[in-house]
Amino acid sequence: MPIKSRIRTIPDYPKKGIMFRDITTLIKDAVGLRLVIDGLTQRYIGRTNEFDVVVGIESRGFILGGALAYTLGKGFVPIRKKGKLPGEKVSQEYQLEYGSDSIEIHSDAIVKGQKALLIDDLLATGGTALCAAALIEKLGGEVFEMAFIVNLPDVGGQERLKAKNYRLFTLTEFEGD
Repeated sequence: MPIKSRIRTIPDYPKKGIMFRDITTLIKDAVGLRLVIDGLTQRYIGRTNEFDVVVGIESRGFILGGALAYTLGKGFVPIRKKGKLPGEKVSQEYQLEYGSDSIEIHSDAIVKGQKALLIDDLLATGGTALCAAALIEKLGGEVFEMAFIVNLPDVGGQERLKAKNYRLFTLTEFEGD
C-alpha cells in the first residue's frame, strides 16, 4: 500500500521492545501527504453535515487536522499537551504504553452539542484518543468519529475504543509486524 510503504519503523523507540511507526517520512513526501489528506477528505467530504468541527491531538494531529479542516470547510480545535494553551482550559490525564501524560483543551473550544471529528496520526493503546474524547465530552460535545493514519491492532486500542462505542477510521495498519 502506498501509505504504509512510506512510514518508517524505528525499533526500540522510545524504549526497548516498541516498534515506533514514524509518519514523518510519510508526510515529508508530497505524494504521501496528499494520499493521507485526500484519503481522509474522501471519507468525510459527503458527511460534513454530520459534524461541526475537526479536533486534532498534539502534535501530528495538528498537521492532519488543520489540512483536513481546510479541505472540509470546518474549523479546527487543538488538543495540546499540558501547559501549552494560554486561556482557560480543561485537563485530562491518560496512560501511554510507555508512561503517562496530560492533555488540555480550551474551555470554550467546544460548544455544548457540537459534534467533533477527532484526528490523530496513530492508534496504539487508545489512551490518548480516549482522553481527548473525555475532554470533548466534558465540554458538552460529542465525538462523531475518530480517524487515524495508522492502527496497531495488536496493541488493543481499536478494541478499547469500540468497547466505548466510538466509531473509527484508519488508512492503514501494522498488524503483527
